[in-house]
Amino acid sequence: MASADLREELDCSICLSTYTDPVMLRCGHNFCRMCIDQALDTQDESGVYFCPDCREQFLERPALMRNFTLSNIVRNFLHSELRQEEITGIFCTYCIHSPVPAVKSCLLCEASLCENHLKVHSKSPEHVLSDPSTSLKKRKCSVHKKEFYCTKDAACICVSCSLAGEHRGHQVKMLDEASEKKKKKLRNVLQKLITKREKTEKRVRSLEERWRKAQEKAAEEAERVTALCTDIRRRVDDLEKKVLSEISRQEKEESLSLSALIHQLEIKKDELSRKMRHIEELCNMTDPLTVLQEPDTGDLCDPEEEGGDEDTGGHDKQPHDGDDLDVAVISHTLHTLCEVISGIRSGIYVEGPADILLDVNTAANNLLISDDLKTATWTETKEKRPETAERFTDFQVMTSRRFTSGRHYWDVESSRSGMWMVGMCYPSIDRRGDGSYIGNNNKSWGLWRNNNQYSVIHDRKEIPLPDKISSDRVRIHLDYEAGQLSFYEQSDPIRHLHTITATFSEPLHAALCVWHCSIKILGGGQ
Repeated sequence: MASADLREELDCSICLSTYTDPVMLRCGHNFCRMCIDQALDTQDESGVYFCPDCREQFLERPALMRNFTLSNIVRNFLHSELRQEEITGIFCTYCIHSPVPAVKSCLLCEASLCENHLKVHSKSPEHVLSDPSTSLKKRKCSVHKKEFYCTKDAACICVSCSLAGEHRGHQVKMLDEASEKKKKKLRNVLQKLITKREKTEKRVRSLEERWRKAQEKAAEEAERVTALCTDIRRRVDDLEKKVLSEISRQEKEESLSLSALIHQLEIKKDELSRKMRHIEELCNMTDPLTVLQEPDTGDLCDPEEEGGDEDTGGHDKQPHDGDDLDVAVISHTLHTLCEVISGIRSGIYVEGPADILLDVNTAANNLLISDDLKTATWTETKEKRPETAERFTDFQVMTSRRFTSGRHYWDVESSRSGMWMVGMCYPSIDRRGDGSYIGNNNKSWGLWRNNNQYSVIHDRKEIPLPDKISSDRVRIHLDYEAGQLSFYEQSDPIRHLHTITATFSEPLHAALCVWHCSIKILGGGQ
């Protein structure tokens, strides 16, 4: 009984349910925050606010002060009641011998009924049935115990209260009707929430897909770079082995040749030494006849050597100039390294901007184009170029080269003042009017600088870049097949600014737009 009395004290007088986030007015009465907010909202039009319980009026909308003590009491009570219900549940009031679960509760009788007692229960309209509940009083008018609902004061009342009481003139509905109306609103809110959640889930799936693709692309790039470096190492190792093998072969061949020649010369040296000793012996003899009987000294020399080389003899096999190896063969082998480097450059896949030149035939007459077709400069004095359909009317110029595939990049350098745009466009872009500027149509994409503020723009949709750009140089990178146009600041290290994703359906040309400044296309490789 004490628990039931405590529950009634913890019921909001508006929703007749246990307090949810209880707040207190200056008069001291407590309400659910949402309930009193809705009640005060209905009073906004009149400009006069009053407490639903004591009717005390407030000239201004009263501030709501959270009742922390009451909030703690409610929380502890609900926790203990929940545990009690888990133990006991809601049972039939009339089954006194044994607890039987209730299937319905009668608001008039304030009793819960099992299946058997429900069959014999009164069928009159006054006996309103609801789902089993331990709190039945809050469902009815606190005075007449009838079940109606005042939409203005958000309170359960009866017909008598709506006709003669303080709820006179208020819109009154049957509780079920008011409940259905509230459910309809809740269903609408639910549908909106479902739609928002579906959009959020779709966005999450999209981001997860982008994340997955980014991971796959990173893995592919890492694999490609690893394979490229492995191939480079293999080729260089093979080339090293080939060159070292050639050097070793030449060294061995040279060694064998020189060894054989040295052996021949050693034999010849010994023979000459022998002859020299014999001649010396003849020269030392005292017997003249013995000396005269010896053959002439010319006979002592090898007749095959006569007329031969002064040092080695005419029949000595000479090696090639043996001071060095045959470096021509080695150099020819090393030239293979150039082919390896060329293969590496093609494997890196990015083509440099050396042949990107400005097309004077597209240049507006308020632009000066340098002789090397690399620089566009704004001028107040108009050039006298012929007006043609391909020429821009103001400030812009395209490059002559077109891109239909592959990955490419080029760098541009701008002056610090003025306004400029760099980017890509289709050749079918308009050449006249405001819609012809880079990014002001669906046929061009660009990076825009204006008053030291940077943004990317396409089809008149501008995305400001949050970070400042301190460098005067910008790199543009195109991946045609992937449909990506990226911009980088040429700082140290290089810094990514933004990547535009699109599906390219035409050839692309680089394009510049300058006003009170100049832009130069920088040549060079990667």
